[in-house]
Amino acid sequence: MTDEELVVEFALTRLDHPGLDLEEIAALVVRRMGTDHMLDFASRNLATRGELRGAAFPSAVEHVLRVMLTARGPVD
Repeated sequence: MTDEELVVEFALTRLDHPGLDLEEIAALVVRRMGTDHMLDFASRNLATRGELRGAAFPSAVEHVLRVMLTARGPVD
């Protein structure tokens, strides 16, 4: 899944759940995507952080948040 596709999935999930914070929405995205995507997101996050191990679900959620915050750009 590309970052652009992830942004779209995140946006659609946020529309469905407007009262949730970003981390809760990222967790919903990871749950909706399934195990294969969760493991892919987790491995990308661990590679970015330069780590060899980590819990899969929290690492996947962190990757989704990292992509979303990067897409938003810097906040002044």
